[in-house]
Amino acid sequence: MSAPFSPLLRWKNFAQGWPRCLNVDSIFELDSNIQFSRIRANNFTGFLIFQGASHFLSGFLLRRTSWNSLDEMRTVFSRTQGRDIVPEYVAKHWQEDDFFGSQFLNGNNPIIIHRCTTLPLKFPVTPEMVAGSLGGGTDLGKELQEGRIFLVDYKVLEDIPTDTIYGRQQYIAAPLCLLHQGIDGLLRPIAIQLSQTPGPCSPIFLPSDDEWDWLLAKTWVRNADFYSHQLLTHLLRTHLFGEVFAIATLRHLPTCHPLFKLLIPHFHFTLHINTLARSVLINRGGLIDKGSGVTYEGLLLVVQRGLEQVTYTSLCLPDDIRHRGMSHVPNYHYRDDGMSLWEAIESFVTGIVTFYYGGDAAVSGDTELQAWVMDIFTNGFLGRTSSGVPSSLQTVAELIKFLTMVMFTCSAQHAAVNNGQYDLGAFVPNAPSSMRHPPPCEKGRAFLQHFLDTIPEVATTANILVALILLSSQLKDRRLLGQYPEEWFTEAEPRRLIRAFQGRLEEIRDRIEERNHLAELRYNYLNPLETENSISI
Repeated sequence: MSAPFSPLLRWKNFAQGWPRCLNVDSIFELDSNIQFSRIRANNFTGFLIFQGASHFLSGFLLRRTSWNSLDEMRTVFSRTQGRDIVPEYVAKHWQEDDFFGSQFLNGNNPIIIHRCTTLPLKFPVTPEMVAGSLGGGTDLGKELQEGRIFLVDYKVLEDIPTDTIYGRQQYIAAPLCLLHQGIDGLLRPIAIQLSQTPGPCSPIFLPSDDEWDWLLAKTWVRNADFYSHQLLTHLLRTHLFGEVFAIATLRHLPTCHPLFKLLIPHFHFTLHINTLARSVLINRGGLIDKGSGVTYEGLLLVVQRGLEQVTYTSLCLPDDIRHRGMSHVPNYHYRDDGMSLWEAIESFVTGIVTFYYGGDAAVSGDTELQAWVMDIFTNGFLGRTSSGVPSSLQTVAELIKFLTMVMFTCSAQHAAVNNGQYDLGAFVPNAPSSMRHPPPCEKGRAFLQHFLDTIPEVATTANILVALILLSSQLKDRRLLGQYPEEWFTEAEPRRLIRAFQGRLEEIRDRIEERNHLAELRYNYLNPLETENSISI
């Protein structure tokens, strides 16, 4: 990107209650500085055509019937570049409670689980129900008190309007899932309720239930997680906020401003990919509309509700981990790798900020900086003071934290919630994009054929898979975290800080690769070798 083009950058509302976005209707209206490079554009379109064609030739996109068996679903995996290794692992282990629990820590949506110290009234799990799952010598009260019970609540999906796919009605649930950390440190589900309202038509499912009842209940949770992940954790909290940060930067910070130089690499291709998403992915009749069970209006409503719940605490990883009570849960690689990257970014930002700002007065007196923060607060968070997102920055410490949050969101956080989509979603029962039967009102009615007739049919699976392959792909011309091919800084000290940052990222990479070397299922989504500088896919 060269000189700012702020007169051309205007805000618009994509939808009521959403963060505002760039006022263009297609990628062809974008300034050439923000568009994909030619190499990347060719790579992107070619990839989509190739994948679409290969699936079409396989006949999957034409089959509007249920899968014949669980095993047949494995035939849809892409056989390119050995990418089926993790989907094969998922296909083998998706029914296991251990694997189900582990995905709340190291799956695509690792930010929704929190420690539970008191059960909500709307989820009346009794000690007797879960006694068998907790093991001897303890009870629910004791486990709650000692911090070994966790809750996932998909309230945001309550009463969301549902769509039809191929003329058939789809269904959505807003489940609650209770998990327990066993003495072996592993998280396992111990109770699932598929609605926010307890009662005769909303039984609490347990691991001791019939195999298909329990599996179906868990699959409903995975379906809710699909929406929560795609629309909130991924779209809203990385793509849409990343775009807000990028537009505000281009509108308010001149190219000679040190914070422009610091931030601009973290917005590389973001405005292009988001403009593209609005025309093919989240638009009316787009991939999400066609391949998932929410209506277009439902999609808009979920994101609107999601933005109302976003807090500054939840965007700052150290605060978020503390707030959710997740500081000491073992095997939480998202937390551990994320904290390493947060601290590395924070250290780099601290060096840059203290080099250019002599003290708090320099921060509070920087009118361009203050206009930038206010623009983000107003257009990204719609001026909602209850979010805790600052509308001005008065001190060096406040500036360091805010910049760290912006850079982390656009790099590490996006990698964590984007890069595993194909891995964990290619085997459809693990992340179904829609459900074709309503949530069960009673136990004892589920069986294999009912399960196959509930999860997405073959054509919908293939449609979603094409999107997941593309969203998880590594395109040409990508820039990894800490890579700065355009040398914005000319002074010696910022350049030294960049080298120190790169050295720290190499240490983090080595540590992650050493751990992965011993693991049956690697967690690599926050490896600096897989983490882009910006939201570009």
